[in-house]
Amino acid sequence: MTDIAKLAGVSQSTVSLVLNNNVGSAKLSEKTRAKVLKIASELGYRLTHRTTAAPQRGRNMIGYIVDSISTSPHPVVSVDGARDAAWEHDCVLSVFATRGDPEVEEATINALLANPTLVGVVYSTIFTRKVEVPEALGRVPTVLLNCYTDERNFSHVEPGEVGGGHNATEYLINEGHTRIGFINGEPWMDAAKDRFKGYRQALATADLPFDPRLVRDGDWMSGTGFEQTLSLMAEPRPPTAIFCANDLMALGALEALKQLGLKAPDDVAIMGYDDQEIARHTHPPLTTVLLPNYEMGRWAVDTLIAEAASPEDAATQGAQRKRHIKMECPLVVRESVACPQSDQA
Repeated sequence: MTDIAKLAGVSQSTVSLVLNNNVGSAKLSEKTRAKVLKIASELGYRLTHRTTAAPQRGRNMIGYIVDSISTSPHPVVSVDGARDAAWEHDCVLSVFATRGDPEVEEATINALLANPTLVGVVYSTIFTRKVEVPEALGRVPTVLLNCYTDERNFSHVEPGEVGGGHNATEYLINEGHTRIGFINGEPWMDAAKDRFKGYRQALATADLPFDPRLVRDGDWMSGTGFEQTLSLMAEPRPPTAIFCANDLMALGALEALKQLGLKAPDDVAIMGYDDQEIARHTHPPLTTVLLPNYEMGRWAVDTLIAEAASPEDAATQGAQRKRHIKMECPLVVRESVACPQSDQA
């Protein structure tokens, strides 16, 4: 919506009203509406067509259970993808945030199972991790989003973080950087482990030595990105590029360079991860890696609908029918990365 609003010269609120066909109470001209729809189509946005027959739709419900939705932008985007896919399958999406409370989760599941219109459940977590799925969900089609089990007895989707880390580092290498700093998130988390693994794999593929002096652990917050960038730049041989494991730490890295009298990308290239909205508005705009939350939400619902449509096959084939994918995390190229200057390379 940010990109559409910028090209159309309107607010994000206007774009939201148009794309959700909610312009009845807003004084929007037909010209504005047509312009937003045209740009959305040109950018590849998949429009969900709603008609006056909408009350006949949505007679079936998909439950969406997530441990938290208010402390991060990522699960909200996954909900958007799930909602759009549900609507295209003539279903409505009902979202429940449990805050990780077992009693709330149990009550939520019981209420869902008592609903005769329930098609199935998307079970999601705010960050990628292993989960113990409540036993009651074994009675209905269930797909896991951003989480997984050891038994692999449910279809699940999670981001391909190793590939994302590799893509980011490979891009920096292809731009000519050989000393690449890495500021990680909390190292116990799956996302941090895998992004770091991708970083090391890309170095190895390019025959570049891994230097532990160029690696710092962070906590996903901009303050850590600031502090660890100052630490990296104080090294006897500082990096010419810094790969931050999320956009907030990259924001801190940009601020640290300014304090040092340096500039990205001329003096040091900065790479982020996640493609949060802030990445478009930094100075310079941040090259980053897209976390495919929207597409994961869509995939989870599409897979759930497919499994619900063939319960006999599911019963006979069992776990071998389950799908387990790691969705690609593609690079988003903006302006914070350039070739290193000759005296730094």
